[in-house]
Amino acid sequence: MGGPRHPAGGGVDTVRSEPAGVTEGPGRSLGLGAAIALVIGNVVGTGIFLLPAALAAFGTVSLVAMGAVTVGAIAMAMVFGRLGARIPAGGGPYAYARDAFGEFVGFWNAWSFWLTAWIGNAAIAVAWVGYVQFAATGVFGLDWGGATAAIVIALVGLWIPAVVNMMGARNMAAFQLVTTVLKFAPLLFVAVVGLFFVQGANFGPFNATDDSALGAISLAGAVALFIYSGVESVSIAAEKVKDPVRIIGRASVIGVLACAFLYMLSTVAVMGTVPYATLVQSSAPFADAINNMFGGSAGGILMAFCAIVSGIGALNGWTMLVAEMPKAAARDGMFPAFFARESRRGAPVPGILVGSVLTSLMLLVAYASANAFNTIVLLASFTTVIPYFFSACAQLFWLVTGERAVHKGRLARDSVITVIALVFAFWMAYGSGPEAVLGGTLMLLVGVPVYIWVKARRGEYGPKV
Repeated sequence: MGGPRHPAGGGVDTVRSEPAGVTEGPGRSLGLGAAIALVIGNVVGTGIFLLPAALAAFGTVSLVAMGAVTVGAIAMAMVFGRLGARIPAGGGPYAYARDAFGEFVGFWNAWSFWLTAWIGNAAIAVAWVGYVQFAATGVFGLDWGGATAAIVIALVGLWIPAVVNMMGARNMAAFQLVTTVLKFAPLLFVAVVGLFFVQGANFGPFNATDDSALGAISLAGAVALFIYSGVESVSIAAEKVKDPVRIIGRASVIGVLACAFLYMLSTVAVMGTVPYATLVQSSAPFADAINNMFGGSAGGILMAFCAIVSGIGALNGWTMLVAEMPKAAARDGMFPAFFARESRRGAPVPGILVGSVLTSLMLLVAYASANAFNTIVLLASFTTVIPYFFSACAQLFWLVTGERAVHKGRLARDSVITVIALVFAFWMAYGSGPEAVLGGTLMLLVGVPVYIWVKARRGEYGPKV
């Protein structure tokens, strides 16, 4: 697909020139700081607050999985940075796949990411509920246990960010920045100070599963992948970024590196301060870690409130992405047209409402399963890696074919990074497990009739030219 070519030594490859030239405007409210906050805010949700307990079920082999996932996530962030400089357009993975492989592959990426966004919000909400219940019991002595109370709490947590997003991008960005700061500081405290309280006896067996070590690493890696969902956040919101060519890559890499540092240290700290038998049953592992470190319950309650803030911040950012991806696809005629509608404040209200309703329904399904968090996480992990895989393929396509200008001095480095990202995405799809792959594939196939319907409504037959 066409676009102006740049000299081979230019270092920046762009296909759509108009976004690169626009650095200011009423809709472009995200500078570098806000863009980094969007990445951190979306990546560091409530998943990290429940992750040590989820990973403990696999044994300490999960730390190896986290290391491998971290390398892959960093490689993926670098790929998104290069693609974002080449195609600084809204939709991120959708725009990259469509430009490289055509409209149907682009549609399928948009559909897959859209599934990820509203399914993933349900997982964030499930983890968030555990900390709300912990705080309610510890501070007010309230018993908010049970599935009915959990569903009500989760729905409240989902719809507060929906209202914030419908108020416009500036309000959303300010909310995101504040919640990011409030949650990052206490997590960093546990990650660093907790290392001084680690006891070797608290760590569980190396492989606590009935599978092989490699199988356990793959399964744990698939669960851990969810905590890096959001790497692509800035690329999807490119239309709201002041200088997308410069900022997308920097914000993606800086945000992921900060999250990687926090994740690795904090997981080790929690596993080393909470006894294994207690950790695998915990619904608030960071709160338990604080209580074990300092005694009493005050520290744990404080950490629970931090998790609550973190969850609201993550839901706020992901609610924006739930609407931004279909909006970009709808503008190209790949999604139903109503997704492209915006309010006077520039908020894609139809997309926000549809995504929030679907997430609410997903919650009902989740609480009917035995392990709500892991069930949703594995499904969302599979749908996440589809756009990751095709984005890496798009980057590899441009590097190999030479159809876009490539910086020769960075060709070898970019090729290695892209292959790592490609293998990472493939491995994560495999590691999601047969049930998640089956369920995710069926949900992807549902998108094909939607694509046919949209094309027919537009009177289009065959690919667009």
